[in-house]
Amino acid sequence: MQFKSPLPIRDGVAASYLWLPEGRWNNMLEFLLAQFPDVQESTWRLRMEKNELLDAQGNTLQANSVAKRGMCIFYYRELQAETAIPFEARIIHQDKHLLVVDKPHFLPVTPGGRFLHETLLVRLKKTLKLEHLTPIHRLDRETAGVILFSCEPTSRGIYQRLFQQRAIQKTYHALAPHLPNLHFPLIYRSHMLESEQFFVMQEGIGNTNSETEIDIIERRGELSLYRLHPSTGKKHQLRVHLASLGAPIVNDSFYPIALPCKGDDFSRPLKLLAKSISFTDPINAEIRHFESQQSL
Repeated sequence: MQFKSPLPIRDGVAASYLWLPEGRWNNMLEFLLAQFPDVQESTWRLRMEKNELLDAQGNTLQANSVAKRGMCIFYYRELQAETAIPFEARIIHQDKHLLVVDKPHFLPVTPGGRFLHETLLVRLKKTLKLEHLTPIHRLDRETAGVILFSCEPTSRGIYQRLFQQRAIQKTYHALAPHLPNLHFPLIYRSHMLESEQFFVMQEGIGNTNSETEIDIIERRGELSLYRLHPSTGKKHQLRVHLASLGAPIVNDSFYPIALPCKGDDFSRPLKLLAKSISFTDPINAEIRHFESQQSL
């Protein structure tokens, strides 16, 4: 169950919410300090003074308020310092139901971790004043290209089902080492699962749950520009599949080996681009095709 937020969108950012887990705390402040050890007590007290900590019914919460399992609390997430990302997205298409955007490398789609205002969703909400804007599918921060957003809650599920039913045709481009011993086009399939490192995926024994069609667009010396058509949508699927074939994507810091975080280094973008997306619009039966103007 999810409640409607009692806090309005502020500067393009929707309030965060949290369900209180099993536990025993003397009051709300004690819970918050235990749950968020990196946030200072003074910060929570200031938020409470400004009535920016509410329960699901819209009641303001104070330091001595009761904290018990099953409560849902709402608050505004804040960052002390956030690195500016010097790349801009381009709007490809906008109508009542859909917003289609050409996303740059390095820009996260939604808030998380050390990014809040420097995310595609928050930037678009600030610019377009679309309160209900929501991404319909996933695109990694490192990946550039076409991504779809829902503008209208009443039609959101209709478009989401297209992805669930695999009725979306997606084309990616990737720059990676040439594979002289393989014949293209080829279909690569594997069983993908989460690894012990939560931010990367791995392949293992089990039923096939990921599939990608791979072809070569052109040869570039020791590299090739690949065309990728995923028929499934596992996290990092294209990166894992090419790395498993012996052709990790250029500048991939996760595969085949997870490297230390590059921080705010924007000089080596992952050479992976969501080049186009096509589908039959479930509302008006039109054939939709949207393509990125970026190239690798």
